[in-house]
Amino acid sequence: MKIGIIGAGSIGMAFAKQATNAGFEVILSNSRGPASLTGAVKALGSKVKAGTVEEAAAAEVVFVSLQWQHLQSVLSGIKWKGQIIIDPANPILPGFKLADLYGKTSSEVVATWANGATVVKAFNTLTPSVLGSDPHVQGGSRVIFYSGNNEAAKQTVSAIIKKIGFAGVDLGRLDEGGKLQQFPGGPLPTLNLVKMG
Repeated sequence: MKIGIIGAGSIGMAFAKQATNAGFEVILSNSRGPASLTGAVKALGSKVKAGTVEEAAAAEVVFVSLQWQHLQSVLSGIKWKGQIIIDPANPILPGFKLADLYGKTSSEVVATWANGATVVKAFNTLTPSVLGSDPHVQGGSRVIFYSGNNEAAKQTVSAIIKKIGFAGVDLGRLDEGGKLQQFPGGPLPTLNLVKMG
């Protein structure tokens, strides 16, 4: 399976590291173009290549790691054709202001911008340094929460989480689990939990 990554900031790079370590092929992209990612690609190894946003978005699974103020324009500019979007975004605007979500969870809003794709919320509750570190801890595995409205898409994301080495915990639908995961407001962000056994 190829995984596209849109956004090469700290969360995107932490996920890219884990995905390539697990053997996934990764297409890494950002707004500045493939040439700006030469150093990142070299650091991540042979399983990753730099591509355009369009190339990354063509993968079966697309990890969209962008600041909230850029999400709508990027997502709505792509013709989505059934891809699964992993959404780690938190709805924070510059100045640490909470974005207006119109009574929805952030991933429900993201889903309206990515018409034609299926959104699964995941990888937003750990800091980049923790997300990028060894998922195995003292005989257990760090927990990654996920939620979504499509069971098949959640199963795909759950399999990715497991292959990377994390322990996935399904929180249900976006309007339920998304509230628990959401930062700020939800009780789960920044919790570094480990599932034993």
